[in-house]
Amino acid sequence: MKNTAVRIVILFLKNSIRMLSLLFAVSIISFALVSASPIDPVQQYIMGIGPVSEEQRAEIEVYWGLDKPPVAQYFSWLCALFRGDFGISLLYRRPVIEIIAERFQNSLALMLCAWVFSGVIGFSLGCVMGMNQDKWQDKLFQKLCYFMSSVPTFWLGLVFLLLFSVKLGWFPIGFSTPIGLRNGEVRIWQRLYHLALPAFTLSLMSFSNIALHTRQKMIDVMNSAYVLFARARGECGWTLFVRHGLRNTLLPALTLQFASFAELFGGSVLAENVFSYPGLGSAVSAAGLNSDVPLLLGITLFSTLFVCVGNMIANLLYGIIDPQIREAQP
Repeated sequence: MKNTAVRIVILFLKNSIRMLSLLFAVSIISFALVSASPIDPVQQYIMGIGPVSEEQRAEIEVYWGLDKPPVAQYFSWLCALFRGDFGISLLYRRPVIEIIAERFQNSLALMLCAWVFSGVIGFSLGCVMGMNQDKWQDKLFQKLCYFMSSVPTFWLGLVFLLLFSVKLGWFPIGFSTPIGLRNGEVRIWQRLYHLALPAFTLSLMSFSNIALHTRQKMIDVMNSAYVLFARARGECGWTLFVRHGLRNTLLPALTLQFASFAELFGGSVLAENVFSYPGLGSAVSAAGLNSDVPLLLGITLFSTLFVCVGNMIANLLYGIIDPQIREAQP
């Protein structure tokens, strides 16, 4: 028990060092790409406040530190980041950390619902396909998975929006809350009602990989020697699935599900823009189009941290759940 705890701590420290190194590399690359952008942030800011003189423009550049070389700008931003200062958003005129905290609540609810839906749907379909290899269920769901994996997120979102919101009127057209209500006046069922269609759309875009992976793993399990021995003892159907299939396919599916954080975060950017959902995805799109450098860099680092934490949780679960991997880890 003591050795297991020590191994978990060592694994956690290694993953933390890798995560910090990745965040540092992402910050350098992101800052370089933003600095090379043809969009002038000062010009974008001036367009929102009206015409200014050249002296005022120069004062804005000095105030933001844009008169310095890119390397000096990066280290100034990095020093402020170490102090917990992410800067002020040029687009929203608010601290970046406040915008991220506010928008992340909506994005987290969207991604969490889509993550759970995609995992449950994908694992269930994968088990059905694996238990019914080469039968009509297997062929039908395989075609469905191949189709869904090739369909763009924005196209499916537009189709669902036109069908379920515009034509049938079952769901609202967009936004996370009803129009005209304050945040304190919105009930939980209203938030879930506005969340349902974007989350369902996003989940359909990510379940196919899990389903196909689980199918292949289930087929391997059903063709193994211990399952052949179980069949010889008279086990079949649901009993065979619960005792042998479920245990041996759940862990790979769980790991693949945690590894899909990056794909899920990228899909949420498109889904939030299609459904006008006020999350991090819509904020990063607005920041990129308006050259809001502080907000864009802050969301980039936060999204990288979010994906790294998901992968770290998957690695820790691997070592805790699977005895073979736990014994192989130093």
